[in-house]
Amino acid sequence: MGKHRTPYPAEFRAQMVELVKAGRRPEELEKEFEPTAQTIYNWVAQAGRDAGVRHDGLTTAERQELTKLRRENRQL
Repeated sequence: MGKHRTPYPAEFRAQMVELVKAGRRPEELEKEFEPTAQTIYNWVAQAGRDAGVRHDGLTTAERQELTKLRRENRQL
């Protein structure tokens, strides 16, 4: 099982996404920073969803709303 860690700050994730958009490869960033290349790929994909470029999943706002509604349902 993977270890649970504190999420990376939003600013750090955004910086990694910008570096990929600028031409850096996630595999190269993985060696320089802590997150795995797959994690960075996931951040880039999510940023695309949030920007309306990708339509293959939920945006961050939709995920937050879903989490909130599920929490409310558990309380009922």
